[in-house]
Amino acid sequence: MAIKAFLFDVDGVLLDSGATHRRIWDAWSDMRGLDRDRVWSLTHGRRPEDTILDVAPTLDPVAERQVLNDLMVREGDAFPAAQGAASLLRKLDQHLWALVTSGSQSPVHRRFKLASLPLPAVQIYGEDVKRSKPHPEGYLKAAGLLSVDPADCAVIEDAPHGIIAGKAAGCTVIAVATTHTRDDLSKADACFSSLAEATPHLLTMIRNH
Repeated sequence: MAIKAFLFDVDGVLLDSGATHRRIWDAWSDMRGLDRDRVWSLTHGRRPEDTILDVAPTLDPVAERQVLNDLMVREGDAFPAAQGAASLLRKLDQHLWALVTSGSQSPVHRRFKLASLPLPAVQIYGEDVKRSKPHPEGYLKAAGLLSVDPADCAVIEDAPHGIIAGKAAGCTVIAVATTHTRDDLSKADACFSSLAEATPHLLTMIRNH
């Protein structure tokens, strides 16, 4: 299987952010009197505003996003890079990969800097799309900006919504089981326990092009 470009999700793929995000969403759920587990189950691979609309439709999603941002600042807003992320990204030409995340540009840039991760030329954030994952808009937009057919792209994801988005865009999807079980990620074309484990396979895919 040969591909021309990688489209990376961020949280749970390039950044080890799961535990911190869980603490933040749990704190917010407690503040709003909501069920922690239900809220958490609806956060993966989605914009926070979309989760808020689902679990608390009477609240203002923009205002609640700011509450979440404030909680994030209290956490230090720093996440370690996923094991193997830095070495993998530095092996890739800037024009061979992109970020496609439901997060926002400013915090992602800050976290990548703190984690000493490089940034690609093409970056798609939650504010850059009208429809977030599981809609394929973000992945289609990234492929277009890279001037690569989606069929020649590999999406790297950790969440079912992201896998659905990548498949709907017509991409090959590689999953890493960092935040979900392998059963949850069964719609991916291949699944690895971590990005580090997936790296040899990913490099083979692009070298075979």
